[in-house]
Amino acid sequence: MIQKELFIAIETHYNSQRPFVAYRKPNNSFVQAILQKDHALHTVNDFTESGFVFSPFDSKNDAILFPLDQSISINCDCVFSSEISNNTNLKSNSETSQNTYDQHLELVQKGIRAITNGTFEKVVLSRVEGLPISEENPIQLFQSLLSVYPTAFVYLWYHPDIGLWLGATPETLLNIEGLRFKTMSLAGTKKHNDTSETAWGTKEINEQQIVTDYIVNNLQGVLNNINVTGPNTVKAGQLFHLQSKISGILKSGILKSVVETLHPTPAICGLPKAEAKNFILNNEKYNREFYTGFLGELNIKTSKSRNTNRRNVENNAYSSIKTTSELFVNLRCMQIKNKHALIYVGGGITKDSDPQLEWEETVNKTQTMMRVLLN
Repeated sequence: MIQKELFIAIETHYNSQRPFVAYRKPNNSFVQAILQKDHALHTVNDFTESGFVFSPFDSKNDAILFPLDQSISINCDCVFSSEISNNTNLKSNSETSQNTYDQHLELVQKGIRAITNGTFEKVVLSRVEGLPISEENPIQLFQSLLSVYPTAFVYLWYHPDIGLWLGATPETLLNIEGLRFKTMSLAGTKKHNDTSETAWGTKEINEQQIVTDYIVNNLQGVLNNINVTGPNTVKAGQLFHLQSKISGILKSGILKSVVETLHPTPAICGLPKAEAKNFILNNEKYNREFYTGFLGELNIKTSKSRNTNRRNVENNAYSSIKTTSELFVNLRCMQIKNKHALIYVGGGITKDSDPQLEWEETVNKTQTMMRVLLN
């Protein structure tokens, strides 16, 4: 399939108001699409299903599934040339008001007081920013995201009963191939300032270490041979983050217990998880929905040849089939609704947080989506 045909097929499916997802994995040129054949709303029961999962922040609500056996899968090796501005100080007519600013600072201050009082060690607080758009052309927005963010997991997701979401997330929740497991600890944010050196403060270093320690400690029950590397500085769009890589061998193939162990991580919720989540649900004053949830391929069968020599056809017949799952945290995302782009942003709050700097971090994060909306 050629690139033009792929996007025509996606647009045709969208115009018929049938569920679909189109996506590209990080540092990859293949754009894939799963086009559900009917309009049904399928949900995940126990994570033994096979397909594409889209899960909300609050795991008490259903995770949506596009089942592979009830969908058409297409893909294409695509090439994009970015013509999007690299301006890191985009100005918009977004509906950010003084009231929005005051509310977020008050929320952050309330979070800091709760930390000081010993309610929790860290909490991730967020807000949603609305940007009016003249027309809804999600296919073009998706193509722009593909052009601008080659190192992110970029997606366009639609279900007529749920809505339309797009994103370019830098964070992996988990990658499982057979029993081999990988994840990452991503936290701390700095704006790109055209220098190779990024000086991290105590707040960012501690915030990232909290996430790493939590993940490693909680994976002890489900992983053997846990290995941690980092943290290292990684670039995501116009932002820098601290990242540690974590790997190991699963003790069993039960994916549900692994997902429940990881989600939500301290990077998007807080620590302790239950207390931080309760604070978020009671104080953010809006519904995150699928922001800071997770999405990706669930239990996909993949075949790998045991022989790397293509000329040896006989040995190529001996290949191994493994079940893989690759899930990503739904960050740097937006929802298109009623001719508005709803951009979701947040940041980790610790005892060392400065409310004004936390506000500025959320403003910087809105620019991931602003760059494609304002060009």
